[in-house]
Amino acid sequence: MKIEIRNLNQIYRNGNHALKDVTLDINQGMFGLLGPNGAGKSTLMRILVTLMKQTSGSVFIDGKDLHKNRREVRKILGYLPQDFRFFTALKTWEFLDYSGALAGLRNRKERMAAVDALLEKVGLFEARDRRANRLSGGMKRRLGIAQALIGNPRLIIVDEPTTGLDPDERIRFRNILSDLSQNEVIIILSTHIVGDISSTCHDMAMLNRGEVIFSGPPENLISSTEGNVYNISVTPEEYELMKDKYHIISTIPTDIGWDVQVVSSDKPPYDAKVIPANLEHAYVYYMEKITAGNENV
Repeated sequence: MKIEIRNLNQIYRNGNHALKDVTLDINQGMFGLLGPNGAGKSTLMRILVTLMKQTSGSVFIDGKDLHKNRREVRKILGYLPQDFRFFTALKTWEFLDYSGALAGLRNRKERMAAVDALLEKVGLFEARDRRANRLSGGMKRRLGIAQALIGNPRLIIVDEPTTGLDPDERIRFRNILSDLSQNEVIIILSTHIVGDISSTCHDMAMLNRGEVIFSGPPENLISSTEGNVYNISVTPEEYELMKDKYHIISTIPTDIGWDVQVVSSDKPPYDAKVIPANLEHAYVYYMEKITAGNENV
């Protein structure tokens, strides 16, 4: 199972060039797609789930041309959109039963067994008779992932799945996806939340303004940032002087002022100590370099 994306472009009628010559290889397991809002992530997802035809370029999924084999690709696809909708009049199990029928589960006994198993997996079995519109925000997202999984799809695409979830719900969601990634499936996780990528994905790509600016393992992105992340103890006055000059990742109050973490290509003129980089540092550092490069053009 593999996805091959070659020179993919999407230009909207208003002239917005949402994707620019995107080329990626996505293999089995969990793949993270990271980037700011407006980077082109949702456009790419909509093309992959056959909701939109690209302006140019090609996509092959498991060797099948997406443009020519849309119906076949849909049979192996599970999708959780960012704006997940459901029929409010249906109970939780009824909605999942309906989703199972759409996914091709014709045998009612087998479909109901799959419904109960998924409700148990996502922690909604006790709420199976509750109407979907009475679920909490986190429970609705869990119902969304259940409908994406029913029918055992080989390609699972989730778009901004943890937006608006509390920390416990976010961890639960990531654990569900991590468990699934052990099977022979591709899971594409599109997000602007760095923690979702660092906790689950072994391979990733970064998009910015429709272009791929990085692709590879997260640790490669992190290693390119080592030596450029600093922890600094500053007074309130020093903080005011530095906050507009450096990209500050975090601030923690202390007795004398603040402990701050910054990313910078140049060592700040304070008692700055280099600290190990993580994916959040690397993301900010990389985006800052890209932005600075664009400003110099």
